Amino acid sequence: MKSAHSARKFFALIATLAFMSACTTSSEPTDSTHSIEPTIDTLVTAEWLSDHLDDPDLVVLDCTVLVGPDENGALQSVSGRANYEAGHIPTAGFADLTGDLSDLDSPLEFSMPTPGEFSAAMGALGVGDDSRVVLYAANNPDWAARVWWMLHWAGFDRVALLDGGLEAWKADGRPLSTVPANRVAKQFTAVPRSTMIVDRDQVLAAIDNSDVSLVDALPVAHYRGEFSMYGRPGHIRGATNMPSSDLLDEVGRYRSYDELDMMHDGDRNSRVITYCGGGVAASSVAFTMHRLGFTDVAVYMGSLQEWAADPANPMTLETQ
Repeated sequence: MKSAHSARKFFALIATLAFMSACTTSSEPTDSTHSIEPTIDTLVTAEWLSDHLDDPDLVVLDCTVLVGPDENGALQSVSGRANYEAGHIPTAGFADLTGDLSDLDSPLEFSMPTPGEFSAAMGALGVGDDSRVVLYAANNPDWAARVWWMLHWAGFDRVALLDGGLEAWKADGRPLSTVPANRVAKQFTAVPRSTMIVDRDQVLAAIDNSDVSLVDALPVAHYRGEFSMYGRPGHIRGATNMPSSDLLDEVGRYRSYDELDMMHDGDRNSRVITYCGGGVAASSVAFTMHRLGFTDVAVYMGSLQEWAADPANPMTLETQ
């Protein structure tokens, strides 16, 4: 991610019913005004998307962010807009996590925008309160899952991920487009679900709370402290490890429901907080847990780029 941080991985009535037929539903928090239908916390296939691409209420968004070394060898994040412009799913717009979907005044990368800023950004992309949304990325589904989690935080349920992302779309020879999306701006009203995002103080309070589970979504080697991208090695004390990459099969699609269910034990009603480096891979783990029926999951958006910067915040190399 940025070198300053040493940072660097789930829908019109007939149309809605068709959308939901490709989905697995689950219970949602009740503080949303968007619940036109009880929806969605799931995946759609490339075949489904191809069949519904011209639905008038469907908005497709490319959420790609690219990560690579800067001139000093440190990892940095750059917008995937150039990739989008080179070829994207027809009708798709570009959701820029390095731009107006982040608070660019924050010292932390990928900091959450305010509800008003997020509403304006979504509305400008053509997402309205009655829209259905499919998200994808060209590389890592964690990026799409981050936007999915942000939309759910905003009280918007009519959203899914394209399983396998852009590669799944291209697999059967489906076309790409270089024509930018030209959607009419819509009214999007964020009604935040405050329990879906936590801050440093809430994580600190959770460390010694046996009713709360902390889950580290970074690679095993990082969790064990074999290397560090955030200044201090290891993980938040008490956290278990569930790398977001483990959620995927060999072609980059989410593993089957049964496989994922076996990977996530514990009480489905217990409080879970996921974290990573900047709230991206953590969103993919949270998405999966939410899809499996966990009812009280939150993402620590500041994650290790914030946590590790303060020596007072406890970290350890001891594995759970």
